[in-house]
Amino acid sequence: MLSTLPRLIGHRGAKESAPENTLASLREAARQGAAWVEVDVMLTRDRVPVLIHDDTLERTTNGAGPVPDLTLAELKALDAGSWFDTRFAGETVPTLEEALGVIRKLGLGLNLEIKPYPGQEVPTADVALELLTRLWPGGLPLLVSSFEVPCLEVARDRAPEIPRGYLLWDPPADWAAIADRIGAATLNVHQDRQTAESVAAYRATGRPVLAYTVNDAARARTLFSWGVAGLFTDAPGRLAAELAAGTPP
Repeated sequence: MLSTLPRLIGHRGAKESAPENTLASLREAARQGAAWVEVDVMLTRDRVPVLIHDDTLERTTNGAGPVPDLTLAELKALDAGSWFDTRFAGETVPTLEEALGVIRKLGLGLNLEIKPYPGQEVPTADVALELLTRLWPGGLPLLVSSFEVPCLEVARDRAPEIPRGYLLWDPPADWAAIADRIGAATLNVHQDRQTAESVAAYRATGRPVLAYTVNDAARARTLFSWGVAGLFTDAPGRLAAELAAGTPP
């Protein structure tokens, strides 16, 4: 199990203030005071792990089509920042290795979400775990999460020492048995779908509950009152300030 968890984790860096899953977003999260960041990893056509959330390129780059149709070199030629703001023109899709270097330098904890293109669950997890076990420093906290059970099974078998987070949207009836089987350290759940009762059921397994994605201070307070341990937020600095001030946004 994880020894400590932050109350706030920067979602895809600091997604409200910088283009998500970019090095600029990671640096912005640190500037805002985030202790941890969460990023998504997927494979290119030549099996290089890169930070991107969607299966396709249109929303967060000036490219088009499925992510695994492009090699790393082709992906690096795309602009991953201008869609957010012209200030970020020329920002590229980072490799996981590049991101780990920046995160280490910033001294941040990391929740790495394995977000495979459909059908690539096992190879994506395998490549990501190989890189993590080789490059992640022991002194910084690390959590590997996924919605995809095969990814978490690879993580369990390849790097059992790295804590695993089971991501849930519409939980299957046997979610608790699955969490046991994969040795989940946390349950990462969608905040909109939670009630005091659902959070209590998750906590009854003895696991911390993390909720995504929370940008509203009033909702954050409610979730904390139900026993949620930490929140993923697009705005770690703003939300922290609003919670500290005790006023809604």
